[in-house]
Amino acid sequence: MTSSSSKPASPAHSASVKHPALHQQLMCVAQGLQQVRAGQSTTTVLEAVVPPLRPGVQALLFQVLRNLGRAQALRALLAPKKPADKVDALLCTALALVWDAAQAPYTAFTLVNQTVQAARACGLERQAGFINACLRRFLREQPALVAATDADLEALFNHPRWWIDKLQKQFPQDWQQILHANNQHAPMALRVQLQKISQAQYLAALAQAGIAAQPFGLQGVELAQPVAVQALPGFEEGWFTVQDGAAQWAAPLLLCAAPQPGAAPAPVVPANAHILDACAAPGGKTAHLLDLLPQAQVLALEVDGQRSQRIHDTLARLGLSAQVVVADATQPRQWLPAPGMQFDAILLDAPCSASGIVRRHPDVRWLRRPSDIAQLAALQTQLLEVLWPLVKPGGRLLYCTCSVFREEGVDQIEAFVARHKCADWQPSPGYLLPGRGAVADNQAGNHDGFFYALLVKTA
Repeated sequence: MTSSSSKPASPAHSASVKHPALHQQLMCVAQGLQQVRAGQSTTTVLEAVVPPLRPGVQALLFQVLRNLGRAQALRALLAPKKPADKVDALLCTALALVWDAAQAPYTAFTLVNQTVQAARACGLERQAGFINACLRRFLREQPALVAATDADLEALFNHPRWWIDKLQKQFPQDWQQILHANNQHAPMALRVQLQKISQAQYLAALAQAGIAAQPFGLQGVELAQPVAVQALPGFEEGWFTVQDGAAQWAAPLLLCAAPQPGAAPAPVVPANAHILDACAAPGGKTAHLLDLLPQAQVLALEVDGQRSQRIHDTLARLGLSAQVVVADATQPRQWLPAPGMQFDAILLDAPCSASGIVRRHPDVRWLRRPSDIAQLAALQTQLLEVLWPLVKPGGRLLYCTCSVFREEGVDQIEAFVARHKCADWQPSPGYLLPGRGAVADNQAGNHDGFFYALLVKTA
């Protein structure tokens, strides 16, 4: 397997590739699957793929990851003794793409033929016959083999068993809906910058450009089909930013009174409030805070220097200004502007398992381990304990995670308010489950999974 730090050696990665053949893409996808299994994110994997191959490889790799549970169960039937990693990755890649004719990107014959060619091209000449035999058998016995895996929950829902078990226990009424939503393609959602353009005006601009879209909430726009952001009206002018509907709740919840249907957000914090965005990259929520409260003094923290550049880029394009600091939010002595300073409002979008955004990042379910949840919950607890003293009396802290696991949501906040009698847990959404609701009847539209809890510090 090629490590993330070394250059892939296969011809599929050659910079000279102009019109990549399918077998070249399948080679990259299988290699990417190996890397995900070894703990690499798809973001890292795709960065190593040369631009001519990248779009096709990403589309195929995401489909493989969305069907990996089924593919692994089918491979176990076809080859009970697990083959070498490279062979297994190619077999699972092909099975994930071919098992369901309704969603297969190519005909079964083409996928089998090109997978065998990929095996030969990457040095698996001796194993190519084995791969061919397995795939040909699958095509002959497809209905029976698929039916035989239907009893396997990992195959049925394409998530690790521990993940399924946790959701079954924590959401006995909704677990299947959550898992089903995780396997869908997320829509492309935008948030218009109200300081520059209204939602209605932007929808009109999209219609004039021939781009189908529908509104949600007061600032949200959902596109019927994804479009390159640079091709959207007003990109350079900063009329919008890409932001999922669930994430668009953060700034209004922190700054405003409980929203009323159809009413513009009404800030309840001072116009020149001091606001801390404690884990700010990539900057979408920072920008939203400034859009709703333009005179606010916002301090945006990000522990990762590379990711902090995205905050600068986001704010610059939107014409906004905040103090961006590369620092660890758990170490306020390193970044607090003045000793003893407190904030009118703090947004804590805490590091989490990302279990609510699996449809956008299908690798997450296969990268996470059960032990990760407790480790992340401990970090969330630390962040809450460190940041709560920095909230002014009467001030507000909004805790949120893009997770649906209770340990990172309601359990975390219940324990926190039990320890802090001055923390008044205000009415707030709690869990926004992924994919829930149509745009017409849900303020956040067809959104990711999030948890929100608003805390106000009493005297």
